[in-house]
Amino acid sequence: MPKERLKSPRARLFVALDLPDRVRGGLETWQARELTDPALRAMPPEALHVTLCFLSYHPERAIESIASEVTGVDPRPVEIRLQADPMPVPPKRPRLFAVEGESAATSELQAELSERLEAARFYKPERRDFWTHVTVARVRSEKGSRARGGRGKPRQVDALPGALPEELTEPFQAPRIALYRSFLRPSGAEYVRLAELNLTLAEER
Repeated sequence: MPKERLKSPRARLFVALDLPDRVRGGLETWQARELTDPALRAMPPEALHVTLCFLSYHPERAIESIASEVTGVDPRPVEIRLQADPMPVPPKRPRLFAVEGESAATSELQAELSERLEAARFYKPERRDFWTHVTVARVRSEKGSRARGGRGKPRQVDALPGALPEELTEPFQAPRIALYRSFLRPSGAEYVRLAELNLTLAEER
């Protein structure tokens, strides 16, 4: 098995909807103002997106085929409306805070991508229902609580983040879907966009 891995490097992949620059910039400003509790770690700008399908690890040689499936869907308008109040997940002792998005078009696109990628054996759908959301903060673990090979107990969050400003709750169009590769670093995950489909092409037809 080790020799096979050397011959077939693997990549950690996921598919996501990107946010318009205006929305992402607005979320950054909100994070700086509202994520004041030391237990909270703001998600970096490049991580502010709507994940559609987490594909886990695949051989690098499969990336081209996966990208073809992702960019093979028909471009269409995908409107999203962010809800004002960030949600703790899970509610009682949260590990993260997310902003929920109201969007039938996102759910439809995710279902189509899920079917395409599952049929091509690149994706195993999750048991839980798809949820349109943007993760805006993660909760740091308590010192000394990290179990071997697992996650530590999340710290208590005393200062909950406030609501989004009104301008961030206005509907917007997602500009593109993209296939990303993530690299897990001690400082946090880094993302590289490997392929994309411009959803505004639907308006140019």
